[in-house]
Order: sequence, then C-alpha cells, then structure tokens
Amino acid sequence: MTNKMWGGRFNTGPDEIMEKINASISFDQRLFAQDIAGSIAHATMLGECGIIAKSDVRDIVRGLKAIGDDIDVGRFTFSAALEDIHMNIEAALKDRIGDAAGRLHTARSRNDQVATDFKLYVRDCLDMFDRQLSGLQRELATKALAHADAVMPGFTHLQTAQPVTFGHHLLAYVEMIARDRSRFADARKRLNECPLGTAALAGTSFAIDRTMTANALGFDRPTRNSLDSVADRDFVLETLAAASICAMHLSRFAEELVIWSTPQFGFIRLSDRFTTGSSIMPQKKNPDAAELIRAKPGRILGAFTGLLLVMKGLPLAYSKDMQEDKEPAFDAIDAMSLAISAMTGMAADMEPVTDRMAAAAGAGYSTATDLADWLVRVLAMPFRDAHHVTGSLVAMAENQGVELDALSLDDMQGVEPRITSDVFKVLTPGASAASRRSFGGTAPVNVKREARRWLKNLA
Repeated sequence: MTNKMWGGRFNTGPDEIMEKINASISFDQRLFAQDIAGSIAHATMLGECGIIAKSDVRDIVRGLKAIGDDIDVGRFTFSAALEDIHMNIEAALKDRIGDAAGRLHTARSRNDQVATDFKLYVRDCLDMFDRQLSGLQRELATKALAHADAVMPGFTHLQTAQPVTFGHHLLAYVEMIARDRSRFADARKRLNECPLGTAALAGTSFAIDRTMTANALGFDRPTRNSLDSVADRDFVLETLAAASICAMHLSRFAEELVIWSTPQFGFIRLSDRFTTGSSIMPQKKNPDAAELIRAKPGRILGAFTGLLLVMKGLPLAYSKDMQEDKEPAFDAIDAMSLAISAMTGMAADMEPVTDRMAAAAGAGYSTATDLADWLVRVLAMPFRDAHHVTGSLVAMAENQGVELDALSLDDMQGVEPRITSDVFKVLTPGASAASRRSFGGTAPVNVKREARRWLKNLA
C-alpha cells in the first residue's frame, strides 16, 4: 500500500529495501519535542492569521501535547512505514482529533519542518554544552586556586623546560574552554533564525506571519531566503566544527592525565571512580576514562567531515541526501556531552602528588633560563652571551651528575668570574616560578588572582 501521508500520485507501495533506506524514524524520533513545539507554534500562527479555525487550533494543540506526553512516558509506538518523526506525529494526531489534523500542514513542508526541528535541537545542545563547560571550568579553577603554589615541570617537546605551577597549568585549560564556549555561542547566534514557513523551497501563497512563529520558538528572526532556509545545514557543521576543537582540547588534557598518572611520573592520583582494572594483571589501575575521552575527537571530527562531504555537491534546495545529517550529528553530540561530563568528574577527582611534582620540577636543568636571566639582569651581559655561559654551566653540571644549584660557586666562577653567591636564589624551582610575575605568567600570585577572577565570572 502507498503512504497515505504523501502517496496520492502512487499506485503501489515502496519496495521493502526502499522503505528501509528511506525511513529515518529510528533516529529522528529524538526530535519529537522540537517537532511538537514547532507544530504548536505553526498551528497557533495559522489560527491567528485566520487561515484555519481557532477550534481546529485548540484541538491540534491539545492533541500534540497529549502525543508528547505519551512519547515522554514510552506509550507511543513509532512506525517505520510512516518514515519519520513528522509523519508519525501527524498520523497519531489524526487518530486523536480526526480531520482537523490535516490542516496542520497548511503553508509548510517537511523541508522547513525538519530544518526548524533540527535547529531547535542543536540550539538546545549548544546551551547544554555551555552549561557543562562552565561546570568544567569551575572545577579546574577551584583546583587551580587550591594548588596555586604547587610547583611542577613545564614542558616543551615533552622535555623539561621551566618550572610552572600546577594551578597555572590547569588555568591554561580554563582559557581553552572559554574559547570553546565562545565558538559554541557564536554558532548559536548564527543558527538562531527560523526557517518555519518557507515551505518546500519557494515560500507559500498563504498570508502567514513568520515573525510570529519565530518569536514563539525563541528565534531572533525568520530566515530571509526560502531556498537557503531548507538547504542550509551550516548550523550543524559549525556546531560539529566547534565540537571537534573542544574535543581536541579535552583530548590533550586527557593525554596529560594518562601520562601524569603513570608510575614513572606519579604527578596525580585518580580514585577508583575513574579507573579500571586488568583481567589478568591485578596490580593495574588504568585511567580508562581519560583514554576514552582521548578517543572522542575521532568520531566527532568524523561526523563533521562526513556531513561536509554529504553537503559539498548538493544543488539547491533540498535533497534526500540531507537525511544523512542527523545520525552522525546525534552521535557526535552525545559523545561530546559524555566527554565533558567525564572530564569534569576527573578534574574534581584527581589529586596532585605535589612532592613528586616538585622533585621533577627541579630536574632536567629547568632553571637554566633563570640563570641566563640573572646574568643579563645582574651582570648586564647580552642575552646571547648569557645563553652561552649558561649552556657551559649546564654541560658542567651534566658531567658532574648534579643539578645547577648543586654546582659550587668556584665551579661557576671558573666559567664566568663575576658570578656571585646571589645566583643561587634563582636556581630553585619555587623561586623560578615565583619570579614569573609578568601578565599571564605562572607566579602563584598571578594564579590566585586569575583563579579568583574566573570563579567570580563563572558564578
């Protein structure tokens, strides 16, 4: 049999495989709340414009709300024969209220309907990401304030570079996440135009009020071009692009948690809440949550790339290819949300092992730059000369198997006679970190100020 919702032109029904490839209800049913909200706004507008009777509007709204309640509690049966969430709801509405249900689709198409539903859904997800990321920032800033004085090695090329503070390191991720939130907010701003009422591709001959439906659904304004309105999936692509960058940031932090929790580093401890064991090695405590977060960018970036390839060759306006926009986007959004939640939990759970951090901060000649700076500042030595002198002293310390602060003053003066005992004040990791008071530097006084500023802003 043909689909009664659109099959008037057809004599026979679709092949079984056609029905299978065409149906989207298995995944787009998650749009039910947005679909019902859009339909209520559309029906209300039709009634206010005198296009359908107010009594039909009341029946439609009552029926849609009841259907929403049924879906919420699992009392609704979805049908693949009805293809998608729009047709499933409309068919259920006809069963409930009769012929008045058929008036709901006046002056709209599934093309503008799905674009509206998907925009509403993505907008909700962007708001969710913002709340989640704000919570992660609070956890990191709280921990940064508590450990503003904890000295650890800073790395470049994963080699010990200069001492930094643990709080400063955590605040670096607070800054990254702030940019992620800004990107999501920017995507939301561009998304927030309403396609409802542009119909299949050309608009409608009915005297509708698109501004009314846009306002009812919380959009800033209606979209201005009907072709673009139904053909646009930029709002999904932007969200997935921003999510890919955000997931990359979480993955970088996850990688550090994996490294820091190894016995070789031992910089942090993770509780049993965010680790797992081994089926064969009883001593193991694996940071699996961090490893899984580290993997999430693959599927999120994959969703972005996949949709970009779907859209790249499509002529205006709507093509059925665009049905492939939802499954990967839903999967990526779910992965993004889960990764943020897991990272927030791990940020709260991890405890720094400050003595291990401090010991590592002093290794690898991490205060060599401080020595060079001292030579410039106190002896008025050109930096390139100071760099050479310091390199010679590092080589001497390496030959003796000691750190810089263990060299004798006589040894140092053998390389540069003007060096005084005052130099030893800058050769400890703590002194090095405390001296970095320039704006944005790692000094504990800076970290405390920045952490408090962030916590105030995030409150």
